[in-house]
Amino acid sequence: MEHLNAASAEELEQALLICLRSPRWSRRVAEHRPYPDLASLLAAADEAAYDLSWADLTEALAAEPLPALPPDTYAAAHTALRAAHAAYEARFGHVFVICLDGVAPAEVLDHLLETIRSRLTNDPEEERGVVADELRRLAKERLVRALRGAGPQSTCGWRRVGAIDHSEPAPGR
Repeated sequence: MEHLNAASAEELEQALLICLRSPRWSRRVAEHRPYPDLASLLAAADEAAYDLSWADLTEALAAEPLPALPPDTYAAAHTALRAAHAAYEARFGHVFVICLDGVAPAEVLDHLLETIRSRLTNDPEEERGVVADELRRLAKERLVRALRGAGPQSTCGWRRVGAIDHSEPAPGR
């Protein structure tokens, strides 16, 4: 916590953008320092995320990386996920995002397909709430990993979001 509290506001805001790509969120979290412990930081991160508008969340979604699936994923899974992801983007106008923390590696593909298909039945307003919750969960997971020295994008790597990179740029990217 000391290095977080001692960093300049600009340095901390830039570091926080890796956890949730919302400048408003990173400013809010940086402004509420000092943090006595991880629980205080996570509470502030949650509070700042709850205050984000849909425009702020859309900005964060647009900047989410599109990680690759594990190399041993079979072609049919790529095809199924590509189709589900395209349907999701067509319906909601943004990438599909999901926090996969706690999902066993052997269950990731099934979980992704099941979840994206289930969420396709949501109305847009309901999905906005789900997306906001998933982004909050991702931000907290990334913060914890960063503070443990693993870096916000290591250890889970591709597992952190359900947006899939199929080695072809998505339209508009």
